[in-house]
Amino acid sequence: MSTVLMPLPDQDFDPTESGVPWRMLRQHGHQIVFATPDGRPARADPKMVTGQGLGIFAPFLRADANGRSAYDEMAQSAEFNHPIPYAEIRPGEYAALLLPGGHAPGMRPYLESQLLQSAVAEFFMRAKPVGAICHGALLASRSRGIAGRSVLYGRKTTALLKTMELAAWALTWVYLGSYYRTYPMTVEDEVRTALAGYEDFLSGPAGLRRDSPSNPDLGFTVRDARYLSARWPGDAHRFARDFCVMLDE
Repeated sequence: MSTVLMPLPDQDFDPTESGVPWRMLRQHGHQIVFATPDGRPARADPKMVTGQGLGIFAPFLRADANGRSAYDEMAQSAEFNHPIPYAEIRPGEYAALLLPGGHAPGMRPYLESQLLQSAVAEFFMRAKPVGAICHGALLASRSRGIAGRSVLYGRKTTALLKTMELAAWALTWVYLGSYYRTYPMTVEDEVRTALAGYEDFLSGPAGLRRDSPSNPDLGFTVRDARYLSARWPGDAHRFARDFCVMLDE
């Protein structure tokens, strides 16, 4: 059994990108330690959980039944309700790191945390398994190694695609404004700036079908040594499966 660190913001993280990996890690016998800015339990993005405010696109944009059930189970667990604060993160105490995503404004303290960026860099320095999905890859790209370059420099990765981010924003901007635009620059564009070459960012297939426990191969992941990345909640089951494989090796 391994112990995996999963940092979260106070609020607005994606329920699927956290809940599905948590469930699968637990099923494989691993232990998860959560970390939040101040050590208080986090809250997922309510729009992604309930669909409220997403208008006619709620059935597609909100978390699906698999994601919601995984999040509900996770939110009731003892470990989720007793996180450690970011300041107490000691990378040497954990076997691996998992970075969920999310796009709402409450994600910014997580994505901009110097404490987290330093911890992410140390996990990479120690060659421990790191998984990042959606905006989690943005946090990884902002984390700097000893040479001052991103820890993703020289690696292959994916992240939330520009086409996905801009499509969700275009469908909802009339009533949600910039809700789907965490920053003026898209996730894909910022992650690409941290890489050694344009070709190091892999977009994957264009389809928008979500994967599931019974069909994880509908999802898309990119693995580079002990680093694993995925694009959006629709990749979460494959991401969780591939992360468990990487962790068990």
